[in-house]
Amino acid sequence: MLTRHREFHKLDSVGWLRAAVLGANDGIVSTASLVLGVAASHATHQSILVAGVAGLVAGAMSMATGEYVSVQSQADTEAAALEKERTELSENPKGEHRELASIYVGRGLEPTLADQVATSLMEHDALAAHSKDELGLTDAMSAKPLQAAFASALSFAVGAALPMLVVVLAPNEKLIPVTVVASLLFLAFLGGLAAKVGGASVKKGVIRVAFWSALSMGAAAGIGALVGTVV
Repeated sequence: MLTRHREFHKLDSVGWLRAAVLGANDGIVSTASLVLGVAASHATHQSILVAGVAGLVAGAMSMATGEYVSVQSQADTEAAALEKERTELSENPKGEHRELASIYVGRGLEPTLADQVATSLMEHDALAAHSKDELGLTDAMSAKPLQAAFASALSFAVGAALPMLVVVLAPNEKLIPVTVVASLLFLAFLGGLAAKVGGASVKKGVIRVAFWSALSMGAAAGIGALVGTVV
C-alpha cells in the first residue's frame, strides 16, 4: 500500500510569510515615522495620538484596497486563461493532448510514457491537468482577492498598533527616543523571524530591516522638525 509523503521545504512558507511580514513592517515603519514626524514638530501628545490612529486606519484600508485590486486583476487573468483552455480542449482535444505530452517530454519523460501520462491525466480531469502543467495554476496558488485584502489590512494594523502602544504609554518628553528604540526592536524581531523561517541569514535580515527602517524614521523626524520650526 502506497502512502503519501510530502516533504516540507522552507519555500512552502515564503509566500504567506513574505506578505505578513511586509504588511507588519509597513505598519510599524509608516506609523512610527508619522508619529515621529508629528512629535518632532512639537505637537501635543493628543495630536500625535490622533495622527497615529488616523495613519493606522488609512494605511490598513489602503493596503486592503491595493491588495484587493491587484489580486482581483490576477484572478480575472487566471479566469480568462482557464476559459480559453476550456474552449481549446473542447475544440481541439487531440492538439491539447499533444501539447500536454510535449510538456512532459520537456521535463525528461520518454515520448511513449509522456503520452500515457497525458492520456491518463486528461481522462481524469483534462482542464485540471492543463491548468496545472500548462498554465502553472494550482488551488494553493490561485488568486483569492478578499483573503489577500483582509490579510494585508490585518498585518498592517497589527504592525501599526505596536508603535501606537508606545505612544499611549510613553511620556511626551521621551516619546521620540522610546518610539525609535521600540520600533527598531519590533522590526529587527520581524526581520530575524522572517529570515529564520525562510532559511536565510538571521543577522542579515535584522540588519537590512533595521537600517532602512531607521533611515525612514530619521527622514520623517527631520522633516517634522523642519516644518515645526518654519511654520
